[in-house]
Amino acid sequence: MYSFDMVRPKTVADAVAALQQEDAQALGGGQTLIPTLKQRLAMPSVLVSLSAIDEMKGVSAEAGVLTLGGGTTHATVAREAAAHYLALAALAGNIGDPAVRNRGTIGGSIANNDPSACYPAAALGSGATIVTNTREIAADDFFQGMFTTALEEGEIVTAVKFPIPEAAAYVKFEQPASRFALVGVFVSRGSSGVRVAVTGASNDGVHRWGAAEEALAGSFSASALDGLSVPADDMISDLHGTAAYRAHLVSVMTKRAVAAAG
Repeated sequence: MYSFDMVRPKTVADAVAALQQEDAQALGGGQTLIPTLKQRLAMPSVLVSLSAIDEMKGVSAEAGVLTLGGGTTHATVAREAAAHYLALAALAGNIGDPAVRNRGTIGGSIANNDPSACYPAAALGSGATIVTNTREIAADDFFQGMFTTALEEGEIVTAVKFPIPEAAAYVKFEQPASRFALVGVFVSRGSSGVRVAVTGASNDGVHRWGAAEEALAGSFSASALDGLSVPADDMISDLHGTAAYRAHLVSVMTKRAVAAAG
């Protein structure tokens, strides 16, 4: 580690003001940022902790929409969202280990947009809306590639709004050491149609599988996906799995997610 200053504001307004300092960085649960600092891959001079901002925490449901505060931990989502959106609660309950789930936050995960993270698939697969301190952004516009989002400098994810679908499920093939998704697929069916979001597989990060959505719109069953596959050209290839293996897993995990949702 190295020397840096740390502030812990209690309101979103104070956090936004603190982030105006030169070389300041927001800190959510720290599950990604702290290891990054230890490796000197990032060296901000000021960390602005968001952990004391109560207005960014909590789970609520109204008029068919589940709203999660950006500072809400995975453990809280797993516990309190189950009565409203079981697929999302189950996803949160299977992120990392207990230490990660009790410190990591949905806002931090969404803002970081790790290509193998689970929450981006849930947001994109649900047609969620990401709320910041200045605007609301549709998930389709928010995620823009590996570790890249529509967030501007100093912008904070204050909440995420999930339309509650008629049916949904998330299935992931875990990398056993990290429990990140080697490939994960979130499927939902609601009033706006069928959505299929894939994480962990592509060099472009989380994305929708349009061909699968079209097939499932006609028949929401695993058999509707028979014969469908994705090209391996843009898939991640590393020591955990080749591009061809990940492409195969996309089809397998999607079928499993549809079966679980149905």
